[in-house]
Amino acid sequence: MSAENTTWPLPKFYFSVTGIPGNPVFQEVTGLDSEAQIIEYRAGNSAIFAPIKMPGLQKVGNVTMKKGIFVTDQTLWTWFSSIAMNTITRSTVVVNLLDETGAPRMIWTLNNAWPTKLTGTDLKSDGNEVAVESIEIAYETLKVAIA
Repeated sequence: MSAENTTWPLPKFYFSVTGIPGNPVFQEVTGLDSEAQIIEYRAGNSAIFAPIKMPGLQKVGNVTMKKGIFVTDQTLWTWFSSIAMNTITRSTVVVNLLDETGAPRMIWTLNNAWPTKLTGTDLKSDGNEVAVESIEIAYETLKVAIA
């Protein structure tokens, strides 16, 4: 079998994020998950002495995004500061996994998203790493599409 006929999985390092004010460029996105809660039920006249399990409401976790800190960039802090007194404008955040041409191949859409936590970098006097900040985003529904 030749390499031309093989379908390769997409690499996870080529992605983009849109929908966040200022359009920051992120180095890491984690937490793109969804799960269904389990409903257990047993009818009183059931001959089986165990409950059946049914899918219940779906729930999503929060997504964490990380990016490098730049001297003049306060994009994430500005967005996070806008949640005071419940005045946040919720937005649609889209995470695209891109192919080698830059075209989106897998698309995660986070609906009614807003920042819930902002974490600055850790500081070490003997470290040799880049300063990285992270933002945690809460959202209500997740839609996954294949382009």
